Amino acid sequence: MASMITPRQAVEKAADAAPAAVKGVFDMQVRSSGEQDGYLYLNSEEDYRDQRNLTVAIRPGLDVALQTRFGAAPATYFKGKHIRVTGVAQRVKIWFFCQGKQTEKYYYQTHVELEDAGQIKIVP
Repeated sequence: MASMITPRQAVEKAADAAPAAVKGVFDMQVRSSGEQDGYLYLNSEEDYRDQRNLTVAIRPGLDVALQTRFGAAPATYFKGKHIRVTGVAQRVKIWFFCQGKQTEKYYYQTHVELEDAGQIKIVP
């Protein structure tokens, strides 16, 4: 079995590899979630802007496959769960907006994009 990568390790490895991505198995507790533009985001920290946060970004439409697999809506089902996700972690630039216009300010998040429901597992 591949070694597990913690959220902090994922953030560091993705920053070191940027703009390339880091393959692995990411191990985290889901402490918060959010939705935007059809994506569901599962976060390792309460505050998704925390520099130590690892985000699992679930593509639009994949929520149906996840609900079928786990028997509940992913937005609520994963909260508080310990998960393992196989995939790639990559640093993503997040821009700040003011009155609908992009500003010069930004920060980085580290995302693992979920492309298939089989990439995510619950750890008992």
